Amino acid sequence: MAIEAAKATAGGVDPVILRVRGVTVGFGDQLVLENLDLDVFRGEILGFVGASGTGKSVLMRTILGLNRRRAGKIQVFGVDLDQTAPDQRAGIEQRWGVLFQQGALFSSLSVRQNIQVPMREYLNLSQRLMDELAHLKLDLVGLPRSAAEKLPSELSGGMIKRASLARALALDPELVFLDEPTSGLDPIGAAEFDELIAKLRDTLGLTVYMVTHDLDSLHAVCDRIAVLGDRKVLVEGPMETMMTFDHPWVREYFRGRRALQRVDA
Repeated sequence: MAIEAAKATAGGVDPVILRVRGVTVGFGDQLVLENLDLDVFRGEILGFVGASGTGKSVLMRTILGLNRRRAGKIQVFGVDLDQTAPDQRAGIEQRWGVLFQQGALFSSLSVRQNIQVPMREYLNLSQRLMDELAHLKLDLVGLPRSAAEKLPSELSGGMIKRASLARALALDPELVFLDEPTSGLDPIGAAEFDELIAKLRDTLGLTVYMVTHDLDSLHAVCDRIAVLGDRKVLVEGPMETMMTFDHPWVREYFRGRRALQRVDA
């Protein structure tokens, strides 16, 4: 990641693809995020982790514009989202893809139709071309083309994740948001999904923002990790930084009994 960022800087390209500054989000009288800062670098896989209920998914949804901010600025691709006209905002949204927790596929649509939802929203393509593109996206995520006409209820948990990822990749995004992508998967399925994410990052040049609680994913595929706690980012950096950071939750998560069991296994 550091090498790629250095190359981007040398080439005159901002290495920060997502910049969050001073973001505050609350619901009623409760503040969930307060004065939070975060950078995501071009070409990296960032693992965003924190205790349950700390606001990991809240921040992702806030970046996407699904939650209102009380304060702060968010820049994506160097553009301040508060300063965008509707057509510019639509252009930015075409450059990111989202895999929501549990997949969030439309239950009444086939896999093919789900993948085509972003195409119908943003592009003007023939049905034949959209069908061809949907099949290509299935190939990309390792699903057979026979899955195209299945409904989500006919898919296994792992297939739902891959179909949802195919939809997230429908518009060939530069930045992909993944919300708990391995939750509900068995260890083998989770490991295979991690490998798929890493392969797609390397082959497509993606930047990946991954909300997760999966310690194996953090070790296996993440270039950097950011830890959310006390309504802000407590620490960010590679796994080596997590292992030496002295905070009760960080210490227990990365060096506690569960982490030691992972090492011993």
